Amino acid sequence: MTDRFDHFVAIDWSGAKGAKQKGIAVAIADVGGGPPVLVERGKGWGREDVLAILRDDLPDDTLVGVDLGISLPHSDCGAFFPANDVLLPHAPALWALIDDICSHEANLGAQAFVDHPSYRPYFRDGTDTGAHFFCDNADHRRGRFRVTEQVQASMGCKPYSNFNLVGAAQVGKSSLTGMRMLHQLRGRLPVWPVDPLPPSGSALVEIYTSLAALEAGRSAGRAKMRTVEELNTALTVLGSPSVPGSGAIDDHASDALLTAAWLRKVAGERKRWAPPGLTDEIARTEGWTFGAF
Repeated sequence: MTDRFDHFVAIDWSGAKGAKQKGIAVAIADVGGGPPVLVERGKGWGREDVLAILRDDLPDDTLVGVDLGISLPHSDCGAFFPANDVLLPHAPALWALIDDICSHEANLGAQAFVDHPSYRPYFRDGTDTGAHFFCDNADHRRGRFRVTEQVQASMGCKPYSNFNLVGAAQVGKSSLTGMRMLHQLRGRLPVWPVDPLPPSGSALVEIYTSLAALEAGRSAGRAKMRTVEELNTALTVLGSPSVPGSGAIDDHASDALLTAAWLRKVAGERKRWAPPGLTDEIARTEGWTFGAF
């Protein structure tokens, strides 16, 4: 496993509207060492730009981490949408459904799925809390969690439900737009653990940049790094060379840079690929966040 990948790409994703998203940042680290490098794009990144890179221009043997939820909760209520007549057997079926309903939306938008009368009752969007948003009956009342998000919480993180579309920290829109991308990558790039990790070639995993920050000595409340100095201190903890510069840095860029270095450091550890609690059923329906155990 140690020599499995040659390149490590971390993508801070965004569910924002528009052709370009300020919240998208892409960084790459090389197995040979050196500091992680931010991949710049002249007019900024859009979701379809990222899709094109992953589909057509990815370096060989690259581990790609994307900061989004690759699926929706399933095990808590026995289905993605338990009161719906459409029973989806696995995450790829969910991705296909979302992409089909939203096929007319540019930039991998996913608003049509949120607005669809069959699925809107499962989401909290604006002032509207759907009738099935709390179908898990959890005491925390934060919406449904996948098993991996429950593990994240036990590690000291503050995950949000992928059915939650409210607030600056919500991950629902970014996850839904990301699932459209995953569907369009089907057959081109395996997505672990929904797909088995192939013995060679590239693969994509879900990341949560706060996990990288925790292992780099940051707390969950201080996971965001907004100066190069803060970022370089964290990189040093991970055993990575520092990035050049000083002063302010966009926190999306620092998230991507730190997580690319973290992927390089931990990708060879077998425990990352076999976390306790990851059953075959959970793998194919809910997926998992790489590094949560």
